[in-house]
Amino acid sequence: MELVYRSVKELFQLAEEFDGDLVEAIIKVESFTTDKTETEIKAKMQENLEVMRKAIEDGKAEDIKSPSGLVGGEASKLEGFQSSWNTGIHQQAAVNAIAVGGVNACMGRVVASPTAGASGIVPAVIFAIAEENNISDDKLVESLFVAAALGRVVAKKATLAGAAGGCQAECGVGAGMAAGAAVYLGNGSKEMIGHGFSLALKNLLGLVCDPVAGLVEVPCVKRNGFAASHAITAATMALAGIESKIPADDVILAMKDIGDQLPLSLKETSEGGLAITEAGLEIKRNLDI
Repeated sequence: MELVYRSVKELFQLAEEFDGDLVEAIIKVESFTTDKTETEIKAKMQENLEVMRKAIEDGKAEDIKSPSGLVGGEASKLEGFQSSWNTGIHQQAAVNAIAVGGVNACMGRVVASPTAGASGIVPAVIFAIAEENNISDDKLVESLFVAAALGRVVAKKATLAGAAGGCQAECGVGAGMAAGAAVYLGNGSKEMIGHGFSLALKNLLGLVCDPVAGLVEVPCVKRNGFAASHAITAATMALAGIESKIPADDVILAMKDIGDQLPLSLKETSEGGLAITEAGLEIKRNLDI
């Protein structure tokens, strides 16, 4: 048996070699490619889970503030907000994502999943679901393996870098990974995981990377919050049986094609989009960057 996958389709086919156990297949491949034991690999993912959990908690502090002053306190503000309508798990996911994004902006410790700039989305979604459904850490760790495998495919077939593919390759892929993990937590099938990933990424295709003053703060931190809520919607659709007419692997290739066509000004250069608005340029001048 060849312990390798280059596409989402191959990943799901490989799982069939392990009686349909997707997580077992992912861990077997990881063990084979890294020469680490399965115990070591599971322990490392458990460590990642703890880093994510702490980042969410740290990011909710009222007095957190990034060196530039552009980010800080938003997660606490959103968590304490009571609206006349109940947004429930969507609001909690946004809180979690903004919290992690804030910690990253403050040079704290996060798990790049898939990147530091998009590090809030995956943890935001799985912990929001866990809080609502009393899910064990072991199950959360398994969902991270699912998310990681989907991200691994994107890295092989396209890119995870905003500088190469725009923010669709960071927040877009992060949303896809989170949606796949969420479907897994919802006991969805492999096919549903693929649809959740596809639905989430499809709707963020074309998202440009336009950090103000060259910092991963504006609009990136709040964009994590939107993407987390978006991922839950995609996962819910997939679990309800809604299918993406475009397969996951084709969506990834479409993302790469769009990224290749984006001008350099919209690829993390801060030479376009929000970065060159009047307000964006004023922020840059005030920061003397």
